[in-house]
Amino acid sequence: MIKIGNILLPDKALLLAPMEDVSDPPFRSVCKLYGADLMYTEFISSEGLIRDAAKSVQKLDIFDEERPIGIQIFGSDIDSMRESAVISTNANPDLIDINYGCPVKNVACRGAGAALLRDIPKMVQMTSEIVKATHLPVTVKTRLGWDDSTKNVTEVAERLQDIGIQALTVHGRTRVQMYKGSADWNLIREIKNNPRIHIPIFGNGDVDSPEKAKQMFDEYGVDGIMIGRASIGSPWIFNEIKQYLKDGTHLPKPGIKERVEVCKKHLDYSIKWKKEVLGLLEMRRHYANYFKGLNHFKDYRMRLVTSNSKEIIYDTLQEIIANYSEEGALA
Repeated sequence: MIKIGNILLPDKALLLAPMEDVSDPPFRSVCKLYGADLMYTEFISSEGLIRDAAKSVQKLDIFDEERPIGIQIFGSDIDSMRESAVISTNANPDLIDINYGCPVKNVACRGAGAALLRDIPKMVQMTSEIVKATHLPVTVKTRLGWDDSTKNVTEVAERLQDIGIQALTVHGRTRVQMYKGSADWNLIREIKNNPRIHIPIFGNGDVDSPEKAKQMFDEYGVDGIMIGRASIGSPWIFNEIKQYLKDGTHLPKPGIKERVEVCKKHLDYSIKWKKEVLGLLEMRRHYANYFKGLNHFKDYRMRLVTSNSKEIIYDTLQEIIANYSEEGALA
């Protein structure tokens, strides 16, 4: 078992990555149903939290069925991050995660996310203050470094462990790489093999199949793998990986009927979270992902993303089952 504070995870744990505008409570709940072991909220601005901004505060919402779950915060000001850790703790997650990896311009260029990789002393001080501000386990997600000349994550791992973080996730790219090129897990393996490191080490980057997950576990020895983009429209990837790790076999690929059923579950969670009107609006961004690859789907997609009626959505989904074969072609 993997231990993070009082949280127990299975060996070779599978984590759902925090993804802006994707990993909200309904999406996380569906991923939990399909095998994810640990969830994270979308990353939340510390400045938004301390100013009680509605969008930031709403990201604190948690369904009990999602647990264990961590709230992920980001920011550039140490006092604001400390205060946001207290606010997040009061929302009753299972852990607090700090984002030192986000590469996008409006985060990193404001001194937050991956920008802290250029100021390790500040990163250490910020993390220390957050650890002291909460009784919950504190974890960190980061990258290899800012660029190829500053891959300092091995130093980061030791220093953050020394001040009390209880798990570390490393995305195998630098900030300059953004999401381009291939993820390099060699430094992640180096951290895991470091005799000084005793906290769980999770790897992230380019895991999009059961075979790739097994390769990463076998070659790099990580305690767990964090999956992001590969789960969008395919939350069943977690169970697919678990089955392959168990005995080398593949679960059958979901047919139309199962994809519709998963989509319905997602829709139900969305309505539970935000009631019908807003729940239907939130769900619109997900339909194309669940049905990608289907021929002649444009008319159905338009009906799904323009309807304001739950009943019409359900009827449309049933029609999709009736008109498509399990192979995804028109019946």
